[in-house]
Amino acid sequence: MALLDEWKKIVYNEKANRGELQKLWDRYFKLEQGVYEKLLVHPDEEVKGTVKELAEKYDLTVLEMTGFLDGINDSLKEPNPIETMEEDTVVSLAFDKENYTKIWLMQRRTGCIIFRCGMIFLTPIQRKHCIWSRKNQVRSSLEKRLGVMNLAHAAAEKNTNTAV
Repeated sequence: MALLDEWKKIVYNEKANRGELQKLWDRYFKLEQGVYEKLLVHPDEEVKGTVKELAEKYDLTVLEMTGFLDGINDSLKEPNPIETMEEDTVVSLAFDKENYTKIWLMQRRTGCIIFRCGMIFLTPIQRKHCIWSRKNQVRSSLEKRLGVMNLAHAAAEKNTNTAV
C-alpha cells in the first residue's frame, strides 16, 4: 500500500473516535507549521531527500511527512509523485514562492505566521493583487449567501400572503 493511502486511511477514518482524530489533526497542524517555519528560513534552498530522511530531519513520522508532502505538493515547482511514493522515494520541497503565497491566501490561513512570512515573497503589486483577489472571493461568497437568504425571505413572504 502506498504511503498516501495509509495516511488517508488513518486521518479520514469515519469509524475512528472523533476526539482522537481531532487530537491527531491538532498535533499534525502544529508539526506542519514547524516544518513550514524551518523551510521559510532559507526559502531559496532546495531541500531534497527520501521521504524517510525528510521525516527524520523535521522530527516527523513517515506518515506525517506523507501528509505534509500531500499538502505542499500544489506549491512545489515540480510536484512529487505522492500517489505512488514509498519511504525510499526521493522528493523535493523546492516551492514556488508566489504560488505558495497565493495558495495560503486562498486557504484562508491569513492569521498564520507562515502566511506573513510568505507575503514577503511577493512584490507590493502582487501583494495588492492577491489581497484584492481574496477580498473579491469573500465578497462574492457573501453575495451568494445574501441572495439565497433573499430568495428564502421572498418565498416565506409569498407563503404568508397566500395564507392570508
